[in-house]
Amino acid sequence: MSTATQTPTAEMPRLSFDCGTFEGFNFRSQCAIPRNLTAAEIVAWDPDRQGEAEFWPAGDAPAVALLFQRRTVTAAELLDLQRLLTELGGDSVVNYLRLHHAVNRRGLSLEDLTREQVEDYALDIYVGSNFCDVRRAAAYELFELYFEEEHRAWKNSRCDGLTFDPEQFLKSPALSVDEVNLGAQVAVMVASQ
Repeated sequence: MSTATQTPTAEMPRLSFDCGTFEGFNFRSQCAIPRNLTAAEIVAWDPDRQGEAEFWPAGDAPAVALLFQRRTVTAAELLDLQRLLTELGGDSVVNYLRLHHAVNRRGLSLEDLTREQVEDYALDIYVGSNFCDVRRAAAYELFELYFEEEHRAWKNSRCDGLTFDPEQFLKSPALSVDEVNLGAQVAVMVASQ
């Protein structure tokens, strides 16, 4: 039986979270691995026995594909991802987005990243089905949260000329807004500059 088509065995590590599947290329056989592999199969991959290979997200787990940005993924990174997800309390979309922000926006590596670092970022995350609604909800919530007096004045105003423009609010130089597509969902992440 070819190593590229082996089925999971008891010697494969048990990983707590489903990371979707990964495409791969085997340098020994100089061809694509003919099937997608799980994270556990990548962690158990033996380059001496099976050949040097590289792997990247297949795209069936949008949050994982976002985190790794279609670049090659190592077994060590998958183990670090499992560690961080465990420390953060699970594989929720919000946790993946927090990791995406730390790795792809702040430039930290999964290996060096700690739960405390992820939690220290002042990052507000909004998830929904379309960007217009999610951006609007984010703007209104942040306006109320960070500008209580102004929000109260705006809300209680009987003046037709006193308006709040969610898009202008999100374009503030004090905010960094990142939009990501997660397949059936979209997310808007807002951080203070």
